[in-house]
Amino acid sequence: MITDHLPAPRAILFDLDGTLADTAPDLAAAINLLRARAGLAPTPYDVLRPTASAGARGMIGASYGIGPGESGYEALKDGFLNNYEAALAVESRLFDGIPALLEGLQALGLAWGVVTNKAARFTDPLVGQIGLGAAGCVISGDTMSHPKPHPAPLLEAARRLDLAPADCWYVGDDLRDIQAGRAAGMRTVACAWGYCGPVEPQHWNADHLLDTPHALLELVSAVVKAAQAGNWRHKPACA
Repeated sequence: MITDHLPAPRAILFDLDGTLADTAPDLAAAINLLRARAGLAPTPYDVLRPTASAGARGMIGASYGIGPGESGYEALKDGFLNNYEAALAVESRLFDGIPALLEGLQALGLAWGVVTNKAARFTDPLVGQIGLGAAGCVISGDTMSHPKPHPAPLLEAARRLDLAPADCWYVGDDLRDIQAGRAAGMRTVACAWGYCGPVEPQHWNADHLLDTPHALLELVSAVVKAAQAGNWRHKPACA
C-alpha cells in the first residue's frame, strides 16, 4: 500500500444506508408490511437487500416492478415511507467495525460526517438511535435542492465542517456516491461491505475499493502518519 503521495484528509464523509449502517432489514420489513396489508406474499429478503441504498425507489422496484412516474407508484411510496417511519431502527445496526472506525478517526484528529439521500424525517431520528449522534454534520437528501449524485450535498458538508472539499474523503456503497464525491473534488472510497447495487464497485472508478471498515481505518491511518512524517522531515532545524 503506497501512501506517501496521498494528501492526508481532514475529514471522512460517509453515506448512511449500506455504508455506516445495515438498514436493509427495516426497509424490507416496511415494504413487506405494505404487501401483507394487501394480501400479497412477502418479497424475499435476498431480492430486497441489494436495492436498499436506493430507498423507496429500490424497494418498490424490487417488490412491485414499477418505478417513479408509473401508475400506482406514489401511493406505494407513501405507504412504504409511513411504514418505515414508524419502525426506523428495529433491526438496523452499524456494520461490524464501524464503531471502531469512527473511534479511530477521532483518535487521529479527523472529523467525520454523514451525507445521505435519505430524507431528514428519517435521517434525523435514525442517526441518534443507532449510535451516530457524534457526527460533525448530517446532510440529508432534502437538505439541498439536489441529492446525490449531484455534488451539492457533499460541498455543503465540507462547508459545515469549515473545510475545503479536497480535504475530505467520501465513502459510499453506491455508484452515485462515487459520482458525487468525484464531482465535489473529494477522494472517493467504494465500500464493498455495503449493498453495492446492480453495478459492481470495481467499475465505479473510485480511488479506493475496500472490503472492511478496518481496511479503511488502516488506509487513513497510514496516509495521515505518512503526511505527519513528511512534515517532520521537512521542518526547518532550530537555529
